[in-house]
Amino acid sequence: MAVSDPVADFLTGIRNAIGARHRKVDVPSSRLKTEIARVLLRERFINNFKTIEDRKQGILRIYLKYTGDEVPVITGLRRVSTPGRRVYVGKGRVPRVMAGLGTSIVSTSRGLMTDREAREAGLGGELMCQVW
Repeated sequence: MAVSDPVADFLTGIRNAIGARHRKVDVPSSRLKTEIARVLLRERFINNFKTIEDRKQGILRIYLKYTGDEVPVITGLRRVSTPGRRVYVGKGRVPRVMAGLGTSIVSTSRGLMTDREAREAGLGGELMCQVW
């Protein structure tokens, strides 16, 4: 069966792995998922990621990050824009997540970036997801 929202499945895989206290999670790879993982790494929500080549589309391995007392760094993930309901924000309406403690990932004309980076660049775009 074909997946109708691969990004939502990607975020759900991370959410489920954190709930089960796994150290890593493997998901099918795509350029968009790799860019989301790159933003999560840059914002220090994950330890690392790598792509593993196979005979199909490849696998994206995400290494999850926990604090010293085994509390996950990511406490919440939410998909905002879905294939059935796209959510776009203008440059002045990019939302803050938990008063700046979390981050929104925005797809702009210059690629994926955080809400903070989009505000600094004066760009709006599709509001992909929120992480806190």
